[in-house]
Formats: sequence, C-alpha cells, structure tokens
Amino acid sequence: MAEPAGVMGTLEMAEPVRVVPVTEDNLRTYRDVRLAALLDTPRAFANTYAVSAAYSDESWRARLTTMNVWLAFAGDRPVGTVAIYHDDEQPPEEIYLIGMWVSASVRGRGVGDLLVATALDAAREDGYARVHLEVAKENEPAQRLYERHGFAPTGTTWDNPLYGGICELGYALELR
Repeated sequence: MAEPAGVMGTLEMAEPVRVVPVTEDNLRTYRDVRLAALLDTPRAFANTYAVSAAYSDESWRARLTTMNVWLAFAGDRPVGTVAIYHDDEQPPEEIYLIGMWVSASVRGRGVGDLLVATALDAAREDGYARVHLEVAKENEPAQRLYERHGFAPTGTTWDNPLYGGICELGYALELR
C-alpha cells in the first residue's frame, strides 16, 4: 500500500497540522493515540481499551503489515489517527477506512478532513475502486464528515455487540 510522506494543512489553530504515516519510529505514539481514542470515544470502535492495552509490542507492529495507518499532529502534539485496511474476504477492489479519531481539543477544525483525504488519496494510489466504512448511527458529526468527502449510506446496518449493541451504518465511496 502507498504511504504518503506527509500532508500539511492549515487550520484555525496557532500550530500547523501535518498527517504522517505510522512507522516503527512513531509506533509508540500511535499506540498511545489509539488507546486515548478508545478511552475518549469507546463506542466508536469495534475494540475495547482493555483488549488493546493488553496487546504486545509485536501485536502493535503487526498492524503496520496489514494496514496503512496515519497520525495527525498539531505542532508536536498528536491529535488524530485513521487507517485503511483490506480484509481478505473483501473483493480485491475494496478497502475499509477504519480507526478514525480526532482529539476533542481540535474537533471541528479540519483535522478529520485532512485524515480522510489522506486515507482516500492512498486508497486511490493503491488502485482501490471503493472505500467502505461503518459509523455509529448516533455519531452525526462523523456522518457529515464522511458525506463531505463523497461517502453515501449503503443502507446496510449492523449491531455492534460492544457497549450494548450500537447500530452501525454502512457508508461507501466510489473512487473511480
């Protein structure tokens, strides 16, 4: 999968925001951001803090072999993450956008847009024709974010068994 060197964006913040791929060099930062995301918005993910906190360093490293992952930084401060992942059971032209999270301190300031744009650019560069994602029905701000980038509801839903069966909505975007 393609890994862009980094994307810069400007926000209504004093610090410039950049999006960089997760590598061995910043894997510990990614782990910390992912765990913070699971504490901040646990109902937005298909995993729990307890499970993720117990992962070994090797398990965290293994993520880099199965998906492209990015971190957003405002100055030196990590403020978000996103990933794209191809499941072997998916058609070869499809990929999932997963693990999207933006720190509450910068929500509504364009960080989510930069992360989604970075993931979509990589999916295009890697030759994927379609991107799928799932978002909690209750998470209207995230739905609006995805819709701004061209995602549309697919009509599919499923009940996430974590946290009492949250209704997840399927979204998709045709890249070609």
